[in-house]
Amino acid sequence: MATITELKSAVRDTLESRGVLNQLKARIRAEVFSALEDGSEPRPPLSHHNLLINQLVGDYLEFNQYRYAASVLKAESGQPEVPLDRQFLANQLKVVEDAGSKSVPLLYGLVSHFLNSGGENGGPVFLRAPAPPSVGAPSRGGPAGDTVAGRDA
Repeated sequence: MATITELKSAVRDTLESRGVLNQLKARIRAEVFSALEDGSEPRPPLSHHNLLINQLVGDYLEFNQYRYAASVLKAESGQPEVPLDRQFLANQLKVVEDAGSKSVPLLYGLVSHFLNSGGENGGPVFLRAPAPPSVGAPSRGGPAGDTVAGRDA
């Protein structure tokens, strides 16, 4: 007769060999987060920058089949259920895509661009902090939380 320890080990090995153990762990984390989330407290509105950033990250997570991480991002950030249109997002970021780039998330193209170009002259790319929100407008981690080249903005 197998002991509890042997049974646990066999179940873990089986789940790992089927490639579902990590999915189950992620699903449990997402469900625990969902259960603990206080839905009665209204969320502050997302800043325009965070809306775009969350969409880029969400597309990346979905593309790589990190579905539970994506669901936690949506729940925690207050990102709209209906994702932003890719063309709208590309226009907002002033990105021009070719046919091949449309098969991967925009975030891949942005990272590839900066890794390959390193700026016009091969030097560093200088980032500017976005304009602060209007006075009195609540922000959800917007410009005040942004950094410029590793420094606080």
